[in-house]
Amino acid sequence: MGYVDDAFTNLQHGLEITATESKLASRRQLEIREVVGGKIDLRIDFLTGAYIRDTKTKPLQDVDIFFVINSDGRNADLCSAQPTDVLEHFRAVLAEQYGSAAVAIDDRCCIVSFGEEDVLSFDVVPAADRAQGGFTIPDRRLMRWIATDPKAHEDLGIAKNAETGGKWKPLVKMVKGWNRLAGRPINPSFLLELMALELIDAPMGTYQDEVKLFFANAADRIGEAWPDPAGIGPDVNTKMSASETDAGKHAFEQGLAVAERAIALEDRGDERAAVEEWRTLFGSRMPRPA
Repeated sequence: MGYVDDAFTNLQHGLEITATESKLASRRQLEIREVVGGKIDLRIDFLTGAYIRDTKTKPLQDVDIFFVINSDGRNADLCSAQPTDVLEHFRAVLAEQYGSAAVAIDDRCCIVSFGEEDVLSFDVVPAADRAQGGFTIPDRRLMRWIATDPKAHEDLGIAKNAETGGKWKPLVKMVKGWNRLAGRPINPSFLLELMALELIDAPMGTYQDEVKLFFANAADRIGEAWPDPAGIGPDVNTKMSASETDAGKHAFEQGLAVAERAIALEDRGDERAAVEEWRTLFGSRMPRPA
């Protein structure tokens, strides 16, 4: 392996969630589940999202917890309530424990923030069982409940990662790490994961080449509709306006230009300069090789 390959190995390790972070996340999520379950009649609650799919990067934030309301229980009315009312009900429960300043309402969840370096926040997602499979969750922007199936999303990622010999998930983390460092031009970050499912094929080459190809293809196709991979929810990029899509395309093009310069430097044998180019995309998460 060369100097650049070693740098990408370091980047891969630098994006992994540590044992300390995992331990704190476990303690926090169990506490939140106990708080909500003590006030709202639930059928089940479980971790989901990028944390469970192993595509979450550090610092660890927006860890998703699904809370499926018991449709036969004392809070059954929440399953058919207006999205804003449901989210406000959950917010009030969480604020009683963590304080109003630490709990905010987003479009589809309540965000509990801890302000800690290792685990910054959790997304508390109210949900109801869906007769046809999966779940529905409240969306206050769309003003309706929308369908979703997090298990289907997880299965697709597992299959793609196996197909690519375990290289797909690390690449997704790299791209998500770039997105965060760039100021999150792609939102939600799940869109990056969905695009990676579509745009990355086996067998994968070097991470250098795959990052470049991803940026090139993503820049060309970000303006397309990106349907829910489970086939039951709204398009994943439905929240991105035309101007935000243009900004995302521009960010991909800038990333592509850096990748092309870095690869050209590596091809000329100047691997240390190539790593410095890559570090403009990935920052300190890509430590220089010893």
